[in-house]
Amino acid sequence: MADKRDYYEVLGVDKSADDATLKKAYRKLAKKYHPDVNPGDKEAEAKFKEATEAYTILSDPEKRKQYDQFGHAAFENGGGGAGGGFGGFDFNGADMGDIFGDIFGDLFGGGSRSRRANNGPMKGANLRARVNITFEEAVFGCEKELEIVLKDECTTCHGTGAKPGTSPTTCPKCNGEGQVVYTQQSMFGMVRNVQTCPDCHGTGKIIKDKCSACRGTGYTSSRKKIQVSVPAGIDNGQSIRIREKGEPGTNGGPRGDLLVEVNVARHPIFQRQDMNIFSTAPLTYAQAALGGTVRINTVDGDVEYEVKPGTQTDTRIRLKGKGVPSLRNKNVRGDHYVTFVVQVPTNLNEEAKEALRKFDEACGNRPKESSEGTEKSEKKKKSFMDKLKETFED
Repeated sequence: MADKRDYYEVLGVDKSADDATLKKAYRKLAKKYHPDVNPGDKEAEAKFKEATEAYTILSDPEKRKQYDQFGHAAFENGGGGAGGGFGGFDFNGADMGDIFGDIFGDLFGGGSRSRRANNGPMKGANLRARVNITFEEAVFGCEKELEIVLKDECTTCHGTGAKPGTSPTTCPKCNGEGQVVYTQQSMFGMVRNVQTCPDCHGTGKIIKDKCSACRGTGYTSSRKKIQVSVPAGIDNGQSIRIREKGEPGTNGGPRGDLLVEVNVARHPIFQRQDMNIFSTAPLTYAQAALGGTVRINTVDGDVEYEVKPGTQTDTRIRLKGKGVPSLRNKNVRGDHYVTFVVQVPTNLNEEAKEALRKFDEACGNRPKESSEGTEKSEKKKKSFMDKLKETFED
């Protein structure tokens, strides 16, 4: 027994672990290393045996008490659990039925973790659709109309699926439970496996004479128009949930939901990031140099902004509260960030070129002058700036 690992270490749990923690840890290992999942893998088989042995001891209060006190020695020489069984270990008396039902159910497509019958009330499946909106509609919200195919209760059979004058009968295979229990031989003995009834497909009912209008489904399909309220601030790819506009439920269960994905069109000027909007705005050479009032496009319309003299290209400003509303509170909005781009003039006529040359000279981009010359240059500079403004704004 000296070469055996500590059982708590095998399961990866603390010594204070409760029964639920032990079961969860073992179930995870058993599913990972089960021989049916790893056929022919001797290492996986050994780990499966090791985990099963550890769980069998620790899940039994009396055996766990002995193990905590004496360790592996408590089960040497036939003590406690030695004997026959899987790998020389005795699993008699261990409550393994439920957990192996879970494992085998997962492996073979069934599942005994839930004992609820499949023929109980079940919510219908969700439907999905898509709506296209503009950038501005995403910012401020809008109303859209969708046309989708919806199922409704058949008016001929009133949802039973049976021909008028007849009724569904209880499934003889599952006795109306919607599930059947199979037992199969495993290395641990007989294991229970719960699966959906193959005859009634989980409904618990058999329809011998099907309704001709709905072909036994109990539902008919038709195209319907659905109003979609798109909230202000929604972003591209987000979805709107419309309650109970999906597939009908079964056995009295509620309808599923309609999930409408929003596709927001690109805007030629604005870009969005979360609740903020970004754009660029052009400045003429004269506006950048001299400053002045410019008009900037926003989602709320044009706004006037006072540009400072000497504004450089790539200067960014913030228009507070001109961004996208919050989905949670439409009165809270992001900001609009505008980057100015100075437009260098092209195709200048001779008059404009001469004005620029003189402006360049007045700005001191010529050989250094005397103090008297500097004073004259300042006067020339002001005069040429006024001339530039008139020239380039025209």
